[in-house]
Parts: sequence; structure tokens; C-alpha cells
Amino acid sequence: MFPELNNLLNTTPEGAEQGKLTLLCDAKTDGSFLVHHFLSFYLKANCKVCFVALVQSFSHYNIVGQKLGVSLTAARERGQLAVLEGLRSAVDVFFRPREQLHPLQFLREASAGDLQPLYAFVRDALEPVDGGEDAWRCPVLLVDDLSVLLSLGVGPVAVLDFVHYCRATVCREWKGNIVALVHDSGDAEDEESDVLLNGLSHQSHLILRAEGLATGFCKDVHGQLRILWRRPLQPTAHRDRSLTYQYKIQDKSVSFFAKGMSPAVL
Repeated sequence: MFPELNNLLNTTPEGAEQGKLTLLCDAKTDGSFLVHHFLSFYLKANCKVCFVALVQSFSHYNIVGQKLGVSLTAARERGQLAVLEGLRSAVDVFFRPREQLHPLQFLREASAGDLQPLYAFVRDALEPVDGGEDAWRCPVLLVDDLSVLLSLGVGPVAVLDFVHYCRATVCREWKGNIVALVHDSGDAEDEESDVLLNGLSHQSHLILRAEGLATGFCKDVHGQLRILWRRPLQPTAHRDRSLTYQYKIQDKSVSFFAKGMSPAVL
């Protein structure tokens, strides 16, 4: 995890809140560093984590995790981490009997859109075990990223339904957290992406939006991060609070600074 980001969010693994939906969004940049942060953050917080990894291989996430001080392999072996490796599972689904449901079963169905098997995988992975030897703090669902489901033919309403059921189970019933990444293409004609992004934004308690610089590439400033704290259940006019920082990604950390205050500029 990145300590500077924890400071901006005013949180620590020991003091992590529960029952929250965090939306990660990237636009004209790569926001995967946020996924790596929260994955290592919740593992260090001793949470039971279900990681739906639809973008990269498990080995990729494990290599980055080791740089951030966690071993995904060890976490999986001790039962703390359950991983759905999308790149491998997308092939496996075609080589099993049709009656054996797969989390990505929609890939082999005529009408892609039924994410109930994926929800069942999440529920089974995170369901608390009474009397278990390992007392995990709380369950956490992490998805990288939901936009992949759109590119595979799943409609935005079906994805929002999936998130809704996961929130009802993970956040409300089990008092856990959900963190999901969504890519903002910036295309005004991409209605499906807009529906998904707007729907998730409306439900989120915290939104982290990584954006590329309007001025283009810069070796000393890689982008800016907008942080928005929301209270979706409170209809007051001034319920939201936001901050914006610029950042530079390094090998094992990320540096944040106020806009225009990069050490390279000063």
C-alpha cells in the first residue's frame, strides 16, 4: 500500500471503515496503482478478500504486491485471499460440462448478461464461517475492472445489478467493503460506460478518479487524483467533500502533492 495515499484518505489498515463502496475510476491514464494499493491495504488489515482480477494474471498482481510488502501467494494459501483469474478462467469455462456452472458462465451463453454465477462465487468466497480458526476482520470484494464486463457483452444494467447484490450481501449483511475499478473512455457516444459509471458513482461512499494531465505527458507529474467523499444516503446539499492532488508513480511508492507544487517544478 501507499502510506501517502492513506494520509490523504485519513485512514490506516487498523482503522479501516466497514460497509463502504469505493469506486476507482481512471480517465486517459492507468489507474491500476489504486487497485494494488487497496489490495495490499486490506490484506494488511487482516480482511478476507475476494479479488476478481479480469485484467492481469495472478503472477502480475503478486509481483507488484511483493513490492508493497504483501505476498498474494501466501495470503491465498492461508485462506485469506480468493482470486478469480479472469484471463485463465475465460478459457476454462469452455472446457467443462455445461451443467457445471462457472463464475464467467455468461461467456458461453447465447445472451451474455447473467452474472448470477459470478455473484455466487463472491458469496461463497466471502461467506463467514462460524467457529473457523481464522478470524478475519471483515470481507472485502475487489474488482479489476468492471469495464471489462461491458467489453465482453454484458449490459451495464446487469453489471449494476451484480454490484447491487454484492453490496446487499457484503456491505450490508456482512459489514464488509467493495472496491471496484471502472474505466472512463471519455467518449460521449459510449452510453453503456456512462450508465455504469454514473450508476456506481451514485452508490459510492468514496470516489478516487485518476486523470491524465490536460497538458499531456510529463515525466515528473504522471497525473492528478480527485478524491470525493460522499454520503449517498443523506440528501443534504453540501454532503460531499473533494480534494485534488497531482502524483508521480515510483517503483515502490506514489508521491502526492498539490497542483503545481511538484518538487521538479519548484
